[in-house]
Amino acid sequence: MIITPVLIISCIIIVVLLYLFLNAIDNSKKILNIVLAIIITPLVYFYIWYPISNIFIPYHHHKKFDAEAWEEKPGLRYEMIDNMIETNFLIGKSKNEVANMLGEVQWLSWDFDANNYNPDAWNYGLGLTPGAFTDQKEDVEIIFSNNKVSKVILSKSEYTYEPKKAPESNKVLDSINTQFKK
Repeated sequence: MIITPVLIISCIIIVVLLYLFLNAIDNSKKILNIVLAIIITPLVYFYIWYPISNIFIPYHHHKKFDAEAWEEKPGLRYEMIDNMIETNFLIGKSKNEVANMLGEVQWLSWDFDANNYNPDAWNYGLGLTPGAFTDQKEDVEIIFSNNKVSKVILSKSEYTYEPKKAPESNKVLDSINTQFKK
């Protein structure tokens, strides 16, 4: 467990509130009330305060990029993307390198000028950020210039449930994925 200022402040608040509550019940045993408040605080924190705060305060762990975890757990990619963007991990990498690290392209961005898919704008879904009221999904768009990554753009959009459909053939996407197979 990492001791943070939020943890310390939360525990102090819980100890004081428990002490005041126990003191209101039985005012005669102040030492016992202090000891009980200190003993009960971790239970209240970890079984009441922490779960409730995780529901209402969206927070997620940040991890370094791991190609194996990226492939095996696509719903947890949002944990790695912040590190990838902050460290410019992908900038300067070729399409082959990106395809080997991130796997097959999930979809291509639309180029309105060419009225077709843009083979230099690859997209990957990152999953839903955890939280009770989260209705947004995160995606990352990787822009290539001269076969090298020039930009990595993180975007959020509203998540809507769509039942799975039979895969449609996308010739551009299929050709890119076969070209950069491992």
